[in-house]
Amino acid sequence: MKTWIATATLLAAAGSALAETPLERGRQLMHGIVACGNCHTPMGPNGPLPGQELAGGTLFDETPFTAVAPNITPDIETGIGRWTDAQIVTAIREGRRPDGTLIGPPMPIGLYRGISDGDAAAIVAYLRSVPAVKNATKKSVYRMPLPPAYGPPVGPVAEVPRVDKLAYGRYLAGPLGHCLECHSTPGPQGAPDLDKGLGGGGMSFNGPWGTSVATNITPKGIGSYSDDALKKVITTGVRPDGSRLRPPMGTGFYANLNAAELGALVAYLRSLPAR
Repeated sequence: MKTWIATATLLAAAGSALAETPLERGRQLMHGIVACGNCHTPMGPNGPLPGQELAGGTLFDETPFTAVAPNITPDIETGIGRWTDAQIVTAIREGRRPDGTLIGPPMPIGLYRGISDGDAAAIVAYLRSVPAVKNATKKSVYRMPLPPAYGPPVGPVAEVPRVDKLAYGRYLAGPLGHCLECHSTPGPQGAPDLDKGLGGGGMSFNGPWGTSVATNITPKGIGSYSDDALKKVITTGVRPDGSRLRPPMGTGFYANLNAAELGALVAYLRSLPAR
């Protein structure tokens, strides 16, 4: 009976994936694990500003850069309304704008290179669907050299089977959700070390809330949490001891993760080397 239930669950998940339109998938991703609005939607004291979804303007003032999240609504003058679908995908996965200039941190291009073709198209479909907002944002300033490129042009990227729990969890935490970008330990240059420090925590984030430090999300840091407790932390920002996480953790978006996504994400975090 247990085997039959497990098989039926996998088949249902696969069928659900096939039934989605790109816009439906894009909405699920953008309102959930991808959470572009966590950076690109201007925030007020009570959360996202009404009518300003993805209109940009959020400031990231760090030692190596002062970055401003751009307007990624379909506005023709101040957003990405003139960009083709392929140009938007290139900007996301390769960090290059249509004019050839490079997008700098904190955009996690290194991880976004692994976004599948289908999910990239779904994200574009969602970006096309949001209301255009006229909002000219300032240019980012970098006090560090940007690379000439983040790598060679990205070729076809296959879909990650959602029925493969561990592989899909790795995909959610990496290319889609970039959890590992924030939660990995800084290397000698201050950037997250996705090799020796994967998931080990320690990155600092400054904002109106003060300074928050990313948690160790390897089994050394979250090993005492039950699966249910860990899912509650992710979706509500409340730890088992009742204390609350601070920004930039996007719990408002992660509250929309479905049971399969949460299960895959937790399974992957459990598999990380303890650091």
